[in-house]
Amino acid sequence: MDGSAAAELERAERVVRRWNSTASAPAGGGGGGGGGEDQMLFDGGGDRAEAERFLQAVDDLRRLAPPSPGSPRRTSSAGASGAVQVAMARLEDEFRHVLASRAVDLEIEVLADLSSLSMCSDRSSFSDVGDAPPVDDDSVESSVGRRSSYRSMRSIREIDLLPPEAVTDLNAIASRMAAAGYDRECVQVYASVRKPAVDSALRRLGVEKLTIGDVQRLEWDAVEVKIRRWIRAARAAVRGVFASERRLCFLIFHDLPVSNPTIATPAPTTTSAAPFVETVKGAALQLFGFAEAISIGRRSPEKLFKIIDLHDALADLLPDVSDIFAASKAAESIYVQATEIRARLADAVRGILSEFESAVLRDPSKTPVPGGTIHPLTRYVMNYIVLISDYKTTLSELIVSRPSASSRVSAEGNELRPSFPDLDLPDPDSQLPLSAHLIWTIVVLEHNLEGKASLYKDPALSHLFLMNNVHYIVHKVKDSPELWGLIGDVYLKRLTGISKSALRERFKSFNAAFEEAHRAQSGWYVPDTQLKEELRISIAEKLLPAYRSFLGRFRHHIENGRHPELYIKYTVEDLEISVMDFFEGSPPPPHNRRRSHG
Repeated sequence: MDGSAAAELERAERVVRRWNSTASAPAGGGGGGGGGEDQMLFDGGGDRAEAERFLQAVDDLRRLAPPSPGSPRRTSSAGASGAVQVAMARLEDEFRHVLASRAVDLEIEVLADLSSLSMCSDRSSFSDVGDAPPVDDDSVESSVGRRSSYRSMRSIREIDLLPPEAVTDLNAIASRMAAAGYDRECVQVYASVRKPAVDSALRRLGVEKLTIGDVQRLEWDAVEVKIRRWIRAARAAVRGVFASERRLCFLIFHDLPVSNPTIATPAPTTTSAAPFVETVKGAALQLFGFAEAISIGRRSPEKLFKIIDLHDALADLLPDVSDIFAASKAAESIYVQATEIRARLADAVRGILSEFESAVLRDPSKTPVPGGTIHPLTRYVMNYIVLISDYKTTLSELIVSRPSASSRVSAEGNELRPSFPDLDLPDPDSQLPLSAHLIWTIVVLEHNLEGKASLYKDPALSHLFLMNNVHYIVHKVKDSPELWGLIGDVYLKRLTGISKSALRERFKSFNAAFEEAHRAQSGWYVPDTQLKEELRISIAEKLLPAYRSFLGRFRHHIENGRHPELYIKYTVEDLEISVMDFFEGSPPPPHNRRRSHG
């Protein structure tokens, strides 16, 4: 080294040593101001000229005293080596100071705006099928609203986490540290400052530190609330917090130099991905850990719709997660985890739908509902199916297989073996598998209702019960355009049991039951005229509307066949007249009863 270079090196060492962070007081020397622990070169209002002199001195140290072969962190001069270490210690302190003191506080209101969804309403929970409450026709539907799209209205929004001049300073510092082989120390300092900031942002968004076990021990009502909050928080975290951190890391670290381009030493491994991953990985794992806990939790029908919401929200986020994390090997594992969780949520949805079908089949027949009215199970299942049809966009993508043959066997302990009709579905190109599952569920429900009808001792009341429930099923399908579109007219007719042989048997059974009741109860005697009239009115109010509905819906199937008079023996008026014979104390003469055909 010639004299000029030696002098230049000495001047650089003096500039650097004036800012020795490890010294108890600023080291003396000429050429400008002094420094120490309480004074920062890169303070927002500091002496920019002194900061530039320091950076130039660091560059001169590396240029004039290159690293010794095999060790980029050691120079060929002991004095220069000490000065480089002093410089790196100072730059590390400056780097930490700029990150901590000049960061822009994230406004949660701005982040929350990123979670805007085109949502109609939240959805309520469901009770287990076996405990289905006796609710009115539309209580489930009205309490939860219609299906809402989870396609967000906004995507990634990168927010400036530091002022541009601070980013410029950080990039300048990181470049010198990386060139001297101190890139790892730089990354550690960066993560030590930014990681708490990321964690704080997520806490303010409502992301809780819950283990998988914590989530799975919660009551489902509490989990539903947390899912709604998670969806909003996840959008803001991914599209706001993580995206902004990625951008900041890129601006600071993307162009880091090699340690020494004049010798054959490896380039530093640090890229913008390394500090980014160290900063956000813990928060990302915590965020997605909640969705993972839901995906592997116990399955039950009331969880279906919130799990679909969670699946849809995560699916909507995946392109952004890919943009943010999948671009580098270091961060790719977070994207892989998110895709695996989405797949498990999809499996959970399919599993719940299958288990729902089984639960409908297994629902025990205990006691008949009074008066042969609509069974609570019928209301619950049909309202549930209507909601399933509201989610047809997602479910049509997830449900890709037909109901399995194994589901077409009787439930254990069920005395009636199902004689389910063959669905004879078209090929998959023209019939959605989701449609097959909904049709199959209604078939299973009808089979279950047949078993419940057998609980009635009065055959007429048993048929009334089936009429009421089948009628309810048909109208629930017709009242839902989405469900009707999935099932279709052809299958609706098949599923409601409209076969001429079955109808003939039902008409014959009704006729026989009514004639037996008429014969017996006409011989019974109630002497009090008012009481007798009240009894007749009570019977007519139950009998006539149900028979009128049944006759109106099905008579054309019989009248179009042979010998309809053998099956449709009575008009509604005939029954009304016949009821007037009840409780007279003697069988009526034959001419008192008119016939529909004859």
